[in-house]
Amino acid sequence: MKKQEVKELSVEGLTEKLIEYKKQHADLKMAHFVTPLENPLQIRKVRRTVARLATELTNRENQ
Repeated sequence: MKKQEVKELSVEGLTEKLIEYKKQHADLKMAHFVTPLENPLQIRKVRRTVARLATELTNRENQ
């Protein structure tokens, strides 16, 4: 997800997406430990999306 897409989501949407992407990140990591992924950069992309969502959620809570 891009930064602009993250800013357009509501707080509830951010929370839902954060949970979804955290689960996806855990699943990708587990799959990579068992059998190496064809594209291991997927893990990095999902991890960064989780960070974007968490950062935006924190920023909204602090305002």
